[in-house]
Amino acid sequence: MTYSGEVTVGGPADVHELKDLMITKIAVGPMDNNAYLLRCRATDEQLLIDAANDAHTLLGMIGDDGIASVVTTHRHGDHWQALAEVVAATGARTYAGREDAEGIPVPTEVPVDDGDTIRVGQVELTARHLVGHTPGSIALVYDDPHGHPHVFTGDCLFPGGVGNTHKDPKAFARLIHDVETKIFDALPDETWVYPGHGNDTTLGAERPHLPEWHARGW
Repeated sequence: MTYSGEVTVGGPADVHELKDLMITKIAVGPMDNNAYLLRCRATDEQLLIDAANDAHTLLGMIGDDGIASVVTTHRHGDHWQALAEVVAATGARTYAGREDAEGIPVPTEVPVDDGDTIRVGQVELTARHLVGHTPGSIALVYDDPHGHPHVFTGDCLFPGGVGNTHKDPKAFARLIHDVETKIFDALPDETWVYPGHGNDTTLGAERPHLPEWHARGW
């Protein structure tokens, strides 16, 4: 089956099969959050991005192999409702952006800064610190050596715009600056974007609209 990235709460997961990494996307909870399970194909080690909600569903997706780590993209409550239960069941290490860690009720074992590397088996992910939606939001970039990059953006970048900055002009200016300089300027159009809610997109699909985002201020 061809990966589409279109998932609904209560529906099946969708699997993006890359040469070195398998990415399983599922939607959970009343705010239609996306959770992503990454599996290194060489070692079978797994990492979960955002234990957002519905621990039972997430643990079923994780399966008997468990997870080595779980990354919380930011401190907003809809992204960590199942974190305590998932960590209790799996013993996973917890990662989050340093500036958001204190806002997450499950202790962060590994605070993450811009440019840090997070590993899942033999696969490396690079963290990018994006300020504006929250002080410590992070995106994770997988630069696939066999293809184009993939980036997990949390709530900082969606199809059609950057994340909510609650009509704060300074927060919007900071977020769009960070998204432009650390994501759009650093990665090619083919880069696949996996957001915290809703459907996937590519940087190429969004890049032409950056001037519109600047003009409207959100």
